[in-house]
Amino acid sequence: MQPVFANDLRSPHTGTLDLLAADIGGTHARIGLIRARTGSASLDVLAYHKYVCADWPGLPAILDDFLRREARQTVKYCAIAIAGYPVDDRVINENLAWPVSGRELRQALRFTDVALVNDFAALAHALRNIDAGEGLALISTAIASASGARLVIGPGTGLGAAVLVPHTPRPVVLATEAGQVALAPRTALEREILGVMATGDRHVPVEAALSGPGIVNLYNAVATLRGATPTLASPAAVTAAAMAGSDAIARLALDVFCGLLGGYVGDLAMLFNAGGGVFLAGGVLAHMHDFLLRSSFVERFLDKGGMRTVLERVPLRLLEHGRLGVLGAAGWFLDGGASADTAKS
Repeated sequence: MQPVFANDLRSPHTGTLDLLAADIGGTHARIGLIRARTGSASLDVLAYHKYVCADWPGLPAILDDFLRREARQTVKYCAIAIAGYPVDDRVINENLAWPVSGRELRQALRFTDVALVNDFAALAHALRNIDAGEGLALISTAIASASGARLVIGPGTGLGAAVLVPHTPRPVVLATEAGQVALAPRTALEREILGVMATGDRHVPVEAALSGPGIVNLYNAVATLRGATPTLASPAAVTAAAMAGSDAIARLALDVFCGLLGGYVGDLAMLFNAGGGVFLAGGVLAHMHDFLLRSSFVERFLDKGGMRTVLERVPLRLLEHGRLGVLGAAGWFLDGGASADTAKS
């Protein structure tokens, strides 16, 4: 990705810019010190750390700790990819550990500029530098379309998704709130589970099932339907028990999770005509990819009637999330995204 330096950002002597870039989720905060150089398409990661959000009183404290440890000179600019929807100065998301304000960050850490972007929009930006063959392939018959959109989606504390649409002079990124779409079960068991979760005829969003907390929700619902007493209380515990085969309820819950996820990802692939590829990210899948490969995920992804032959050509790949969000936030900011599609403080 080719950095674009505005006149007030570029150093007249070095042609470099050091930028603090962050990827903030409901569970983890990934922070990087990024150096961009004029004339270079690459971004150098000078330092990188991953923090547990619940261990800190707020984002200013995390960024301050990182800068004290890693910054050798003043860092003026900050780009933050964050779970949720940036509206004006704040982020709308019930899954964050604490409120986030761009103005508060600028004042507390004396940044010249702080820009906020949806975390999966940043991941979609990072897809510009990802080859269609990167990651673990889940469909062997896929053939990427150069003109097709690319979809990135992943369950974590919530469910995020964004789309990279080919366009001239540069692709367009569409942020979404795909996690808030109503959950649509297909099998009899899934309909029963929805009945348990939809108490009082309330709206049940997709992320109530397809997320880390959603795995626990599914486990509790299956236990209720089977007349069993739930004994596991965390996504990690349910996933581990399911993968070890030590808990039949957990195993069934994770089977349901994979089936629902495959069907939903297939729906989004058709909705956005994602011939350029579907990329799976998020912290949850990294801990269960072997289980995912043996599950009904791919079959449910493909099971769309006459559209099956179309979806069989769509690259479906599992990515290591890692630093992608950090690099995507930095690239988005340097490409001028902050002036185009987000709030600046």
